[in-house]
Amino acid sequence: MIVSQIMEHSDWVDAFPALSKLNEPLRLQLVQGAVLVTVPAGSVVFQEGGGCQNYLLVLEGSVRVQKLSESGREIVLYRVEAGQSCVLTTSCLLAGESYSAEGIAETEVRAVVVPKALFQQLLANSEQFREFVFALFGERIAGLVMLIDAIAFGRMDGRLAATLDRMAIHSEIIEITHQNLARELGTAREVVSRLLKEFERHGWLELKRGQILLRDRDALRGLVR
Repeated sequence: MIVSQIMEHSDWVDAFPALSKLNEPLRLQLVQGAVLVTVPAGSVVFQEGGGCQNYLLVLEGSVRVQKLSESGREIVLYRVEAGQSCVLTTSCLLAGESYSAEGIAETEVRAVVVPKALFQQLLANSEQFREFVFALFGERIAGLVMLIDAIAFGRMDGRLAATLDRMAIHSEIIEITHQNLARELGTAREVVSRLLKEFERHGWLELKRGQILLRDRDALRGLVR
């Protein structure tokens, strides 16, 4: 991890509009106490069981937060992208607990790190900072509830179809392996491969090495409940 002090730079605050409401003394305190970090792609940002000492605000890039079961199965809980904070980090800071999942930098990530002591001080003294923290926290909790609902009650074929449709925003060709798709859905690779083969048999998509080409998105959308 490459770290550089940003005591004299406050431009990053503008990436989080709610923080611009801080009065000048608190804004200065935040800027002077925070640190800018650059995390190479593939690096572990935090690991399960590790202690939490900083509040993370992402400026650029994406951090994938995932959970690994005892059997080795992975599920992606959410991603932290530009303008967002990590709900798990917030929860650990508030509760004084260790991380219950791991965070991996999917791309190179530029982020602002606010030390725990400063985070707690601002949380106690600034209504605007509290509103900022809990607004982001609430958004993430809502997303996690939706994920739990999908896992508990959603059909796997519909979840897979919805995931493919979401990933194909800019192109009908999706660059992804069956294993990574399984991780996104929290299921076994064999389940994903079987469903993809079934989709291909119907002519809805075409499977290539490391790629999935969507042929009939309307049909896939019809599977989404």
